[in-house]
Amino acid sequence: MPVITRFAPSPSGPLHVGHLLAALQARRLADAHGGRCLLRVENIDQRAQHPEYLALMYEDLAWLGLSFDGEVMVQTRRFEVYRAVLEQLRQQGLLYPCFCTRTEIKTQVAEMGRAPHATLGYLYPGTCRNLPPELVQEKLAAGVPHTWRLDMQRVQDLIGCPTWHDLHRGTQRCVPTAYGDVVLARKDFPASYHLAVVVDDAAQGVTHVTRGADLFDSTHIHRALQGVLGLPVPQYCHHALLRDNAGKRLAKRDGARSIASLRGAGFTPQQVLDSLRTALRRGGIWQV
Repeated sequence: MPVITRFAPSPSGPLHVGHLLAALQARRLADAHGGRCLLRVENIDQRAQHPEYLALMYEDLAWLGLSFDGEVMVQTRRFEVYRAVLEQLRQQGLLYPCFCTRTEIKTQVAEMGRAPHATLGYLYPGTCRNLPPELVQEKLAAGVPHTWRLDMQRVQDLIGCPTWHDLHRGTQRCVPTAYGDVVLARKDFPASYHLAVVVDDAAQGVTHVTRGADLFDSTHIHRALQGVLGLPVPQYCHHALLRDNAGKRLAKRDGARSIASLRGAGFTPQQVLDSLRTALRRGGIWQV
């Protein structure tokens, strides 16, 4: 099989050097195997999207000389696909409506003495998982706000604890129940990141997923979804994150490291790329 990777930024802010690292890793892996690197715009969260950032993203990529293969996939054009997958999971008895607010969940977790998960936030204690069917129908009919959660115990009963492979860390074992019943959809959010990324990777035929180490835990959830949906399982490569001299992770809110700001300050594409290569030799410490 040909190697297919993807770069999947969310245009909720300007591209920064962390994005550039992710794009280069994906492009480099595809090129090393004579494969293809695709571009996907992950803009499913309409509350966080700004058209000007999408236009700026294309400008930055062109300025850097980064090219991608094939058509660009845009998540906002795929809502019907996500709805169909959610319906499939409902038919499998794997989704249930959750009527808890975030404040209620935090209170419940605090009372249980359970520490929040490092990456995924507070693990949902399953309050609405076994509500009486008549109460669920009453709340839905009344229009009570709710999300749709994936019943991880049922998922684990169905697929067990499957494995997936990370190019840096080796074979990993997914234990679905360790990550709580994650939200897959809400009223103003047709599909969560977890659902959309799994469905989109399969649709694009992605064989190798390169992304930051901060998403390592999420891959366990994605492996569970691949299992219940019968989707192919890519190989994964979770690369190190860029950090400043103090060890703080570089993020979108740190505008001084955006590609646009470096471009405006007079840096050339080659200088930006060279600074990134230097950062990798320093163990991810990035300086300009």
